[in-house]
Amino acid sequence: MKIIIAGAGDVGFHLAKLLSYESQDTYVIDFDGEKLDYINNHLDVITKKGDATSIKLLKEIGVDTADLLIAVTDSQNTNFTISVIGKSLGVKKTIARIDNSEFLNECEVDFKQFGLDFMISPEELAANEIKMLLDQSSFNDTVAFESGVFNVMGTPLTYKSPILNLTVKEASKRFSDIDFVTIAIKRQGVSQTIIPRGDTTYQLDDQVYFCVPNYSMQDLYPIIGKKQINIKNVMILGGSSIGQKTAHNLCKNNFKVKLIEQNREKAELLAEQLNDTLIIHGDGRDLELLEEENIRETDAFIAVTGNTETNIMSCLVAKSKGVKKTVALVENMDYIDISQTIGIQSLINKKLIAASNIFRHIRKGAVLALANLHNIDAEVFEYEVQKGAKVTEKPIKDLRFPREAVFGGIIRNEKAIMPSGDVQIATGDKVIIFCLPEIISTVERLFK
Repeated sequence: MKIIIAGAGDVGFHLAKLLSYESQDTYVIDFDGEKLDYINNHLDVITKKGDATSIKLLKEIGVDTADLLIAVTDSQNTNFTISVIGKSLGVKKTIARIDNSEFLNECEVDFKQFGLDFMISPEELAANEIKMLLDQSSFNDTVAFESGVFNVMGTPLTYKSPILNLTVKEASKRFSDIDFVTIAIKRQGVSQTIIPRGDTTYQLDDQVYFCVPNYSMQDLYPIIGKKQINIKNVMILGGSSIGQKTAHNLCKNNFKVKLIEQNREKAELLAEQLNDTLIIHGDGRDLELLEEENIRETDAFIAVTGNTETNIMSCLVAKSKGVKKTVALVENMDYIDISQTIGIQSLINKKLIAASNIFRHIRKGAVLALANLHNIDAEVFEYEVQKGAKVTEKPIKDLRFPREAVFGGIIRNEKAIMPSGDVQIATGDKVIIFCLPEIISTVERLFK
């Protein structure tokens, strides 16, 4: 598969990194020579310095033979232009990163006629993820598949968890009346994600990811030793696009929302646009202001300013004041690995979310959804099983499935089926798989 990525920023780099695991024929275009040098030194892809809107440059790298052109520069207009030109020159599919989510929701304009096959808004995706994190507030990472028929939920284990020091097999036996699968463990001091087996032991501070059907979600709380937190009052720091969309989403779902914005002009504009949100003009780092706005009675604090350090520090302050749930926007990729270890309960990175959303268009086979979990070097896929796929030939226990991957769940006729060894996957099933990057191509072959 030949793929051209326009833009070597965080989204472009992350996409290129994922593709480099599989030796895809990947090109990355950008003006910034330093970014391209970094990519050359770390990834096995081809880089080209220049303007991705240049017809000459696109022809030079053979855009007419490319399967996919992904425009993820920082400029929405540039991404539009690249997509239109690329489509005119013969690329099979285009994807553009946009800022205006209005183009996504019941838009009257058919952008496909101009050459844009798919569009994504990182801000819209981030706002949706925040809403999901508040709905499952005792977990710091959550992904829903098929509108929640199955859910991947992550949380660190504390000394209160009854599965602590048990093996996976022992935990499954003790809680045999609850349907759940442990699909991944991130352990402090261990660089690679652990794909758990029956003899894997749960340890203190492990970040554990479970795959659970919707009917077992409430039953998962006793297993991790936590109670579900009822979130009603929410404070948002930052009137950015993400802050605005988050406030809109939450108010629509009957949350009580306060939004703090430092810029007076922006605060006044937000007050006109968000009728159900209390807009406060002020500095969210001001402890006196936070106390005046009853920070101690706030259930969730969401920091989505453009400054990663401000978001992290303000969440730590909110936590020290008794706020039950904190969510920080972490744009600096270097902070992702350390944010949770210093006390940030949940973090989001809109660029990683965007890259995951784009990446499902690259996968072979019928990939319906794909998610990257924070701080985990692996992926969760949802495959739709095609007629004649190898995965349908035998029961799960006889498939010789790679050890670097695990079945999370099966959805058949919109109903959840637990992936026990005796289950045989059928054509039309939707299957959730968690796997390490180096084994993705092997897993894909089972679904072809």
